[in-house]
Amino acid sequence: MGNEFQFDRTPPEHAAWPSVSVSWLPAPVRFKPRRRWYNTLAFHLFLLLLTMLTTLVVGTHVALNYTQHRPAFDWDISLAYFRNLYHHPALLMAGVPFSFTLIAILLAHELGHYLMCRRYGIRATYPYFIPAPTLIGTLGAFIRIKSLVLNRRELFDIGIAGPIAGFIFTLPALIAATFLAKGALPAFTPDSISLGSPLAVMLLAKLRGGIAPTQIIFHPVGCAAWVGLFMTALNLLPVGQLDGGHILYAVLGERYRHLSRGFFLVLLPLGFWCWHGWLVWAVVLFFLGLRHPRVIEPLEPLGRQRKLLAIAAVLILALAFLPAPLRAR
Repeated sequence: MGNEFQFDRTPPEHAAWPSVSVSWLPAPVRFKPRRRWYNTLAFHLFLLLLTMLTTLVVGTHVALNYTQHRPAFDWDISLAYFRNLYHHPALLMAGVPFSFTLIAILLAHELGHYLMCRRYGIRATYPYFIPAPTLIGTLGAFIRIKSLVLNRRELFDIGIAGPIAGFIFTLPALIAATFLAKGALPAFTPDSISLGSPLAVMLLAKLRGGIAPTQIIFHPVGCAAWVGLFMTALNLLPVGQLDGGHILYAVLGERYRHLSRGFFLVLLPLGFWCWHGWLVWAVVLFFLGLRHPRVIEPLEPLGRQRKLLAIAAVLILALAFLPAPLRAR
């Protein structure tokens, strides 16, 4: 969250303002803040296009693995593969289903946050996409909130809008991918990376006649939906500055502290015994800060509808979370 104060919030309609003439006061001098290059729309679009390219490269390989009955993220890293893409860029079209689905999910998530900030008059940046040479071609996306949040209702709405918007885009892609998946056991190699099966995937696998999720080969759209589901689970962890941390603070107020630290400590044994990636996330969350900044009016009640949405967020987390999302065979 940003630390800048917001001065352009209009007063509520019911506020009583004194009718005293202040015409003798000098006109205020307004300084227009200088826009940095990394806050321009052109830079945000550049990052988006670069992320589209990196996810297209990954998506092309995911599509190739799909046709060869191999696990989605088995990477045969060789210069020949990239040289072939360089000389035949039309091959990148095979990566469109993966790239388009993943970008749409990430964009929906961040626009959920951004549009909710706009609704409340809170300053926020456009989404920053992060292209990176990872298994999925990106490190995700984020927005920066550059003014203080007024009360817990605003914080709750901003925090939950992203995961719900992302999940709304993820679910139909996952359902479609269930019918596009191949009902065959992938051809694993000693260095293969297998995807875990969250509860949502296990439930949808029953639509294929009870086939176990480990016995199907996901279409590239399904692989992108799996990534979207995993990222939704990460964001909903009720810790620190994650979306789940915002939601937990909005629901419980200052009582959130012990629960948030307890969930953080759970990541440590998960990192040792299930997936080492949780240790990396624990370190990141520790340096980002486990304490949630206060809102201006912390006593504002949430109301019944928002509490029901909080329960929905818990259900989404239960459907998406995996103790061991990736396994190397």
